[in-house]
Amino acid sequence: MSSQDTFISHLVELRQRLVRVILALLIVCLCLLPWAREIYSVLARPLLASLPAGGQMIATDVIGPFLVPLKVTLLVAFVVVLPYVLHEAWAFVAPGLYAHEKRLVLPLVVASFLLFLVGMSFAYFLVFPMVFRFMAAIAPEGVAWMTDIDKYFSFVLTTFIAFGVTFEVPVVVIMLVRTGMVSIDKLKLARPYVIVGAFVVGAVITPPDVLSQVMLAVPLWILYELGLVLARFVAKSDQVADDALSGDERSASDLRDAESGPRQP
Repeated sequence: MSSQDTFISHLVELRQRLVRVILALLIVCLCLLPWAREIYSVLARPLLASLPAGGQMIATDVIGPFLVPLKVTLLVAFVVVLPYVLHEAWAFVAPGLYAHEKRLVLPLVVASFLLFLVGMSFAYFLVFPMVFRFMAAIAPEGVAWMTDIDKYFSFVLTTFIAFGVTFEVPVVVIMLVRTGMVSIDKLKLARPYVIVGAFVVGAVITPPDVLSQVMLAVPLWILYELGLVLARFVAKSDQVADDALSGDERSASDLRDAESGPRQP
């Protein structure tokens, strides 16, 4: 089979897997659609709990009450099918990976998914209640603090992505060390810059208050330290595997020498 035929077969396989992923997303979204209002109510609960008595959200768009819950349902459906998406991606790239790469990539893919969910949960259960209570407390007297449901969804989606990506720091650190791009010693030396950068990122991404900035910067720093610890274990396990492989190669070489008999002078 020529290289062109191989490339076309890969494209066909990729198209088939993308079609299956899209179909799975649509099926889950359709199954969740009857509960779209309830799903949006769960998403809006942190804000509604922080509003003054009788406070509510508003919809300034004509189709907003229908479109925004649909977007939220689609987001939830994507999170539900994300393990299947990762499975399809893994099945597509796995045949081209070496054995040691498969041993590393699969745990990292699973860890990335779980860490992203942890980041979203951290934002929903800890960050949102504190930030919304702070915003409600500083609202001037006589100002009705309300927000449009579409703007609220955009804010929540941006925050979910920010915290989800932030919680991927250990995976990024492990990949940098594993690929040899950066050593653990250099990452340790960069610790002061990482701490400053974490607070800068927190100030840019989060709302303009110290609380939310700290709640993003501190986990980012802690996760960076966790990534250094895990990268050290990965490096040690790789060294052990390399030593074992070298030992097997030496044993095979000795066996070949023994079978060939003594060399003639």
